[in-house]
Amino acid sequence: MRIAVLGGSFDPVHHGHLVIGQAVREALDADQVRLIPAAEQPFKVGRHRAAAAHRARMLELATADDPTFVVDPVEIERGGPSYTVDTLADLRRRFPEARLMLAIGSDAAALFAKWRDPAGIRAMAEVVVFSRAGETPPEGVADRVVTVPRIDISSTAVRERVRSGQSIRYWVPDTVARYIATQGLYQD
Repeated sequence: MRIAVLGGSFDPVHHGHLVIGQAVREALDADQVRLIPAAEQPFKVGRHRAAAAHRARMLELATADDPTFVVDPVEIERGGPSYTVDTLADLRRRFPEARLMLAIGSDAAALFAKWRDPAGIRAMAEVVVFSRAGETPPEGVADRVVTVPRIDISSTAVRERVRSGQSIRYWVPDTVARYIATQGLYQD
């Protein structure tokens, strides 16, 4: 089995995340994309706006009709800082025969040397850097580079639109927009 691993805050998930996941899955010929919502990203401590359970639920809603996308709450269940090396070790235990391919953006790749145990990460997974049009991935990080479409939607912009009372239709899946509204997320 070929598993693409795509982690992040997903605060909230938006169409850009989903397009990246699909482009990575296709480019890598992966059997599945495991979406891993972070409990607490080490580089964003205290900056998540929605609780981890809400972020995981929004991912589930956004991908419910695509069996190749699997929401994996491993980091939420583990709690504490979400270190990729720990997540990959868990995946390696659960899927010992799988080929793991860690998909990270060019921005994250620029910080890869500061991650916990980069050598350990490389020992467990192929590091695939996805690059949007016009970006140049940093040298020496990627085992492989995948070009993905540039979609200028960010979770920050979605949250700001909610906060200011603007529509987020077409920015996020309808199921996610309804969930945000019914749960009163991002309205502070």
